Amino acid sequence: MRIVIVGGVAAGMSAAARARRHDEDAEIVVLERGTEVSFANCGLPYHVGGEIADAEDLLLHSPESLQAALNLDVRVRHDVISIDPQARTVVARTPEHDITLTYDALILAPGATALRPRMPGIDSPLVHTLRTVGDARSLRTLIDTGARSAVVLGGGFIGIEAAEALAGAGLSVDVVELSPHVLPPLEHELATLVRAELVRLGIRVHDGVAAERIVESGPEAVVRLSDGTDLTADLIVLSVGVRPDTGFAEAAGVATLRGAIVVDDHGRTSLPGIWAAGDATISTDLVTGIQRPVALAGPANRAGRLIADDIFGIDGARSVPTSIGTAIVRVGDLTVALTGANRAALRTAGIDHITLHLHPNQHAGYFPGAVPVHLVVHMRREDGLLLGAQAIGTDGVDKRIDVIATSIRAGFTAPDLMDLDLAYSPPYGQAKDPVNLIGMVGENILGGRLRLWYAEDLESVRRDSLVLDVRSRAEFATGHIPGSLNIPHTELRDRLDVVRDAADGRGVRVLCAAGVRSNIAHRILTNNGFDSASLSGGMQTLRAWHDAEIDRVLTTEGVPA
Repeated sequence: MRIVIVGGVAAGMSAAARARRHDEDAEIVVLERGTEVSFANCGLPYHVGGEIADAEDLLLHSPESLQAALNLDVRVRHDVISIDPQARTVVARTPEHDITLTYDALILAPGATALRPRMPGIDSPLVHTLRTVGDARSLRTLIDTGARSAVVLGGGFIGIEAAEALAGAGLSVDVVELSPHVLPPLEHELATLVRAELVRLGIRVHDGVAAERIVESGPEAVVRLSDGTDLTADLIVLSVGVRPDTGFAEAAGVATLRGAIVVDDHGRTSLPGIWAAGDATISTDLVTGIQRPVALAGPANRAGRLIADDIFGIDGARSVPTSIGTAIVRVGDLTVALTGANRAALRTAGIDHITLHLHPNQHAGYFPGAVPVHLVVHMRREDGLLLGAQAIGTDGVDKRIDVIATSIRAGFTAPDLMDLDLAYSPPYGQAKDPVNLIGMVGENILGGRLRLWYAEDLESVRRDSLVLDVRSRAEFATGHIPGSLNIPHTELRDRLDVVRDAADGRGVRVLCAAGVRSNIAHRILTNNGFDSASLSGGMQTLRAWHDAEIDRVLTTEGVPA
């Protein structure tokens, strides 16, 4: 049996290694367009920034090591240009000539290529991508030979990692992102925290603006933005996204959707004898049902392994799991992580949901070093089914997102999180872990004991309701919503008549710093007949949501002496 695999790295090499473990006699040929077949592409920015000093450390295997360990026939600089599904052959272009190989099973793992927007000057030699070890080496060489300024086009995960690496290496860095904020999958109220951290690192952020042209000016280039800004740089990193590298497969009749290969739940394509995995395939989102490519290493590795099982007809072979898009990135001192669907995806899918905002400490507050984990969690309105979560903080973020990702995969509701028996010791967590707290808040909402209002609704809330701020007077003085009434929550029971008079028949919308005290106040109010709701995430979320206009939204005037 001959298995031909187009593309190495995550999906391709995972399939090849698994196939070998199934059959010692199979001929397994891997055709890789580039010069490295197995490398840590997620580590590339860290070589650029100098944290991984030697690029060789990014090379996981060579054709020689794979031949020795797994008896794989790995051929680099072999670019597959066509498939004949009837004859079961592939044609690959090499530096010397084209070759034709027959196959019994063909696995397509060609990955994706960097998008190159139609822009004057985009083909300048000063424009670089960051997709291969060679790319990382080139950028590191430019830094070592005197580059002092960079423009990163694209503020997604790779773009932000590249920007941080370049800034850490001492360059002056600008990031340009067309979307309203960097890391577009992030919710707005968390993205403002990322932007602030980038600014703290000395990185200038230009969001909601397009790059229009690149003009070379001697050894430098000038990037003109749509708002008229000119950015001068020694080098430009292009990171505006990727597209599935599937032209040769489409030409052979392999079914695609928006350029990505369509596969079933075992990785089979529309043509017999051909499977596909990785960045070049379409994936159906577990939460929303939306179909899109998922360019993540974990799902690619798992899919490659399971495809090999299907090729060999392994009894009980597992289906390739649908993705929930769990991802994580470091931004300065912050860790940013997400899993499942965000608001935009849920709205596109028409899924009615409730959003929770929490700011609990990552470990016991009395233990030194306690810092908040900022959480945004979505649950289905009808039953509390977990739909997605995002988190930002300096510590404890990865642990919580991984627990929530596991819970989404298991089909848990938000209240189910209350029952999780999570490790607790003061240096590591709380007796009520942040994940448990999500469950408690979710259960209160579903049980009708908690009703939320949101920072984005501030204008209508101010118009139609009494805003009751239950923080201390000192906190109120640092900034509050104009026209709000300040009664600390410990005094509320004795001053309900003041609230009733101020509300004058209107609803009462309560807030505190993070949502804990306002929940207490909300229960007092509802138990006394008030129409009440608590601000989700409190003032911390409100400040993040209205970050760009916070001086207009909050005031320090009108505070009693």
